[in-house]
Amino acid sequence: MLPFRAVHFARINRRTFSVAKNRRAEYNRICRILRDTSRFCQSPLYANTQKRSNAFRIRLSELQKIKQIEKDFLMDNNGSNAAIRGKVHFIGIGGCSMNGLAQILRGRGFEVQGSDSTTSPFTKRLEELGIPVFIGHDPKNVEGCGTVIYSAAIKPDNPERVRARELGIPEIERSVALGIISRSYREVIGIAGCHGKTTITSMLALIAENGGLDATVHVGGMVDFLHGGIRLGSHDLFVTEACEYVESFLTLHPTVVLINNIDNDHLDYFKTMDNIVNAFRKFVARMPADGLFVGCTDDSHVRQLLDEFGGRKTTYGLDLTNSPDYYPADVHYDGLGCASFDLMHRGERLGRVTLHVPGQHNMLDAIAASAVALEHGTDIQTVITAIARFRSVQRRFEYYGERNGVRVFHDYAHHPAEIRAAMDCALRTPHKKLFVVFQCNSFTRARTLFTENVDCFRGADKVLVPDIYPGREKDDGSVHARDMVAGINAQTNNAEYIPTFEQINDYLLHNAAAGDIVLTLGSGDVYKQTKLFLQ
Repeated sequence: MLPFRAVHFARINRRTFSVAKNRRAEYNRICRILRDTSRFCQSPLYANTQKRSNAFRIRLSELQKIKQIEKDFLMDNNGSNAAIRGKVHFIGIGGCSMNGLAQILRGRGFEVQGSDSTTSPFTKRLEELGIPVFIGHDPKNVEGCGTVIYSAAIKPDNPERVRARELGIPEIERSVALGIISRSYREVIGIAGCHGKTTITSMLALIAENGGLDATVHVGGMVDFLHGGIRLGSHDLFVTEACEYVESFLTLHPTVVLINNIDNDHLDYFKTMDNIVNAFRKFVARMPADGLFVGCTDDSHVRQLLDEFGGRKTTYGLDLTNSPDYYPADVHYDGLGCASFDLMHRGERLGRVTLHVPGQHNMLDAIAASAVALEHGTDIQTVITAIARFRSVQRRFEYYGERNGVRVFHDYAHHPAEIRAAMDCALRTPHKKLFVVFQCNSFTRARTLFTENVDCFRGADKVLVPDIYPGREKDDGSVHARDMVAGINAQTNNAEYIPTFEQINDYLLHNAAAGDIVLTLGSGDVYKQTKLFLQ
């Protein structure tokens, strides 16, 4: 199988392409033929081609026709009212997902630009790629545009959205735009679950970079080897994070669904666990009849959906009592807490996998990514090589630096399950004492997850809890950081309320010593504490 860039000279029948413009299935058939040399040589498309050492090159003009077909499909969106036309302006282009969508559309031939309130590594990357980015929101930015795409954080009274409505420019919310884009791919792999999505998707991107899946990969985080959150690859295969919050993943059109876990997260929206499970059930139901469900058998809610599903499925997990298809054997951890293991598939040893990121949860994520890649024909050695090269995604037990012999790490964890995973990493890392700074990013989370039976900080010598970060909520007075401290102390008796980061910094300077670890946790602005301590 050869990707577009490796296929040499061919001449494609114009009439076939005019049909393909109107029939997506025919277009996909043509692309599959072009990627398979033997089929290509036997097909009508081979007519009038020139043969040079058994290799063929598609002329640039013909590649442009392919790109135009894809662009036309996005603009038509198969008859949907929501479509992408003209110059595209992204409001909130500095977001993890938004910058990736901008790059995908530019690769499809659209003129794109965007705005954000501040600069970030994502906006800098876009500027390096020649995509115009405006800092600050100005009504003039949308003038002359055909479509406005905005992130969920951008409210209707944003001046650019107001101006877009005045000019009659269609507005499309980010998740809807992602769904439109997903329809333009022959195969879409949606990586879902309340935890681990970014790591699994990033691992698949690295497998693709190492010659495995020829895929475009859309990651919801900053990935160093991608210099952002997007890998532009095949126009046939799309791998994307599928976020469950406000059921935004129901805009996607997956042919493969991976669910890593289902947990009691986002209760401000879902209210009950049954509603969360049902959202994932609806996501699985969006697959076609021949779709593939890849599920983690360690999670009881995922097992429930696997049992209900009557189509193709494959499973993975660590607990062998649940009979996963893919699982580890002969597991060993090195001095830094990184696992090596035999990757098994239904009793057969596939190869030895070595990780360079710590924690049991990263081993599970690696098995998940391996299962998807192997089910799509990637050879095991490519998978093993890529997994060995993988380093943590930013803000996932990320090493920030050292001060006076005290090493400082930060993790985005904001749910008890994620905190347990980050704690597992920290406890497997050599240290004398472990100081944890946890900032809860939601009053709803604080009230429902961190006031009773809080055992996720077990093993820490001290847990420092500042005031709750409000996020998108208002403080109604129903919960306080002191309530969280009481909940933690009822289980582990190691927490202390310290209101501000300045006070926490003073505490750490007087109490943390060489050989200790400071781990900051949370998705609010707790990273400021990380930087403050290192100054």
